[in-house]
Amino acid sequence: MNKIEQLNETPSDSSGTVPGATPAPLSVDPRTDLAAAVELAGRTLAAVRPEQYDAPTPCEEFDVRRLSSHLVAVVRRISVIGRGEDPFSVPSFADEIADGGWAAAWGPGAREVAEVWADPGILGRQLRLPMGVLPGAAAAAVYTHELIVHTWDLAQATGQEVEWDPAVIERVIGVVRRALPAETRGGRIPFAEVVAVDPGAPAIDRLVAWAGRRP
Repeated sequence: MNKIEQLNETPSDSSGTVPGATPAPLSVDPRTDLAAAVELAGRTLAAVRPEQYDAPTPCEEFDVRRLSSHLVAVVRRISVIGRGEDPFSVPSFADEIADGGWAAAWGPGAREVAEVWADPGILGRQLRLPMGVLPGAAAAAVYTHELIVHTWDLAQATGQEVEWDPAVIERVIGVVRRALPAETRGGRIPFAEVVAVDPGAPAIDRLVAWAGRRP
């Protein structure tokens, strides 16, 4: 298991806040990075071909079909979280969508994310994620990470060449390395061990390697 969204058992303090999750001072509004990740995931999803649905992905528990369904669920959950609602009210998979319908469902989901997250005040608001309570700024970074890693998974599985924005990814790396330590993987930290890559490797390779993928 290796999705940051599944850190459901991360210990929290008495307020439900995840320890060590306070974001660093913001140089860029994290909603900008989230919007970019939503847009890129949607384009990658739209390019999936029917003959690829059964192909395996680097996320071992998902084939392309299951990952596509999960991505739609993720974009829906981002809106629910932004509204301060129960994240578990959104299933982890959009099982009601027939094969090939994921790209059509993405547009409404993406527009809803943009509407819900339009208020700048959301960045300082305490939001409930499956992993615990986080400020909105940190929550945006968590889901930017989720979307980027799964977009990489989907691109790898379907042979797509994606133009990654290194600046966005470097900002995500800065947050994720604090929120997702390299030690104690497995169990309550549902990620594989960090994969060693050259420090000078492209930002996307360093990001997915931290999530336990082999770039």
